[in-house]
Amino acid sequence: MNKIDELYQEKPQLPLFARGYLDYLSQVLAQLDATAIASFVETLLQARAREAQIFFIGNGGSAATASHFANDIAIGSRSATKPFRALSLTDNVAILTAIGNDYGYDEIFIRQLKILMHPGDVVVAISASGNSPNVIKAIEYANAQGAITVGLTGFDGGKLKELAQINVHAPTNKGEYGPVEDVHMILDHLAGAFLMQVCQAERK
Repeated sequence: MNKIDELYQEKPQLPLFARGYLDYLSQVLAQLDATAIASFVETLLQARAREAQIFFIGNGGSAATASHFANDIAIGSRSATKPFRALSLTDNVAILTAIGNDYGYDEIFIRQLKILMHPGDVVVAISASGNSPNVIKAIEYANAQGAITVGLTGFDGGKLKELAQINVHAPTNKGEYGPVEDVHMILDHLAGAFLMQVCQAERK
């Protein structure tokens, strides 16, 4: 049984459930590796310095997080003269459906990377399970082509945790999508806040 199911069985009253959920999320956050987070954010800064592209990928809720990351890094950093070239590969419905229809859903990210990615670019894969076939194929390709790969994972990390060169892992029980996706959004805002401060300091 995952923690969320357990919380509801033990505390079905909404105030108690809310307190339990927040307390559990705090426990997960406390286990994050700050050094891994720093490596991730430093990778984004290094990509900006060499004008490399940063691609975000993910499915479902993680697709929404990928879009949010691209917005917060590319636009939210407020660095138009020296931008972060961040792009979410989840955002073009025509491309996603064309690739899915013609080649299969497992190809939706790798086909885009084959067109857009260059060696030295960064690919950030967001996946609670770490086992989504389209994400794994994309990361394997990116590694083979000289890109820098980052995994943001949950549960036990899955294959993505092993394949990504940098991994920020939210340790949870299998099926706890909510807390994992909460953590990934916090990572987005943490990274975005730091990068905005760096860019502001440069303009002084």
